[in-house]
Amino acid sequence: MTALAHAPDRQDVPPAPRGSSRRVPWLLAALFFAGYATLSVTRFRRFETMSWDLGIFDQVVGSYARLRMPVADLKGPGFVILGDHFSPVLMLLAPLYAVFSTPVTLLVAQAALMALSVVPVARAARRLLGDHSGAAVGAAYGLSWGVQRAVEFDFHEICFAVPLIAFALEALLEERWTAALGWAVPLVAVKEDLGVTVAAIAAVVVLRSYRAAPRAAVLGTGVAVFGAVMSALTLTVLIPAFNDSGGYAYWEKIGEGGVPGTGGWDLKIRTLLWLLAPTTGLLALRSPLLLAAVPTLAWRLTARDEHYWGTDWHYSAVLMPIVMLALVDAIVRARASERPWLRIYAHHLPALTLGAALTLSTTMPLASLTHTSAYRRGPVGEAAARVLAGIPDGATVESDSRPAAYLTNRCRVFWIGGTDGITPRYIVSFDPGQTRESMLEYARRLHPDASYTVAAAERGLWMLRLRD
Repeated sequence: MTALAHAPDRQDVPPAPRGSSRRVPWLLAALFFAGYATLSVTRFRRFETMSWDLGIFDQVVGSYARLRMPVADLKGPGFVILGDHFSPVLMLLAPLYAVFSTPVTLLVAQAALMALSVVPVARAARRLLGDHSGAAVGAAYGLSWGVQRAVEFDFHEICFAVPLIAFALEALLEERWTAALGWAVPLVAVKEDLGVTVAAIAAVVVLRSYRAAPRAAVLGTGVAVFGAVMSALTLTVLIPAFNDSGGYAYWEKIGEGGVPGTGGWDLKIRTLLWLLAPTTGLLALRSPLLLAAVPTLAWRLTARDEHYWGTDWHYSAVLMPIVMLALVDAIVRARASERPWLRIYAHHLPALTLGAALTLSTTMPLASLTHTSAYRRGPVGEAAARVLAGIPDGATVESDSRPAAYLTNRCRVFWIGGTDGITPRYIVSFDPGQTRESMLEYARRLHPDASYTVAAAERGLWMLRLRD
């Protein structure tokens, strides 16, 4: 039975929300969509992409839109992306991309999906905690550092996982067991590791339902097995089948010789504190919903790649709906506590978490939207637009990280130094520290049998053209 069923005193249970308040989760989602989309699109316009990932996903979704295998030439000429990460869910973006063939489509779609996840979080909080607390939790979630960092870091497939997890846990809190499992199952098509998250969510369903709804517990057990098996199958069979090496390239980042990493615990502990302290005041530790976060935290904290340990980039986005809905569950539990201090703390926590989110947001990506410079292309962005416009559609281009995504929708783009013998027509690089001579020397090292000339150079962006 749930914590609510055990509550000895129901006087703290909030009254049924008013009809007008039902729109609040959707209004919050609309507000955050506007913010997320504006942040992403203005960054793209200012030539501030952070990695090659946006270009890779643009190539992949573009391939799907043309009804082809999902090839990402940035990973290697003709490289099928299903041999890198297993994310067939990206096919869902193909119809939209077929109409609007630009990386901006991916950025806006991600903003919409991230904003959509606000709805189940705010809705669950409103139903269980009341109108004001529900709005506070929903706003705190939309401002949470994990979501903001993911929106800032261009585009990633996990934008599909975030709303799926949020809807699954909302249904779980409402004891709609089948719906909870139904929302969780599609995660296996988002990324290879998320099958274990499906298993974890199903395990929580079993824990919460086995007494009152034994059939749901049986179904949950089946889904847990399905999720675990799908992750194992994807990692050992499906991805290797699409990879020329016949393996999974990221094993070496998790551990050498099967031995997980054991260092970096100063950074790892800071990340755990960031995950639980400003977002939930540590109260989420009282909720079994946190079990859903264990698979993601396990592979990140045992990895040897230190990039997985911190709070940057997109890695924590899938954890945000988990911790926020665990907070909601924990507040409900605390309201039934015999300890007055805990009940008081839980009562004030929604407002406190919103206050923490607002305070932290002054140093987070959305804060940039308060500056007028965010809406101007700026000198680097203007220079990039001029230089890259000189490359004709359909050209072969060798690029480093920043220019790549601005060309992938109309050119065949390879990673610089990764053309596997193909001599591209153009080489582009954003490196303000280079000179004309050093760039030409770099091109000679890349392609000893070819001769390039500097066709354009402005604000650190170099464009070299193959001599006829």
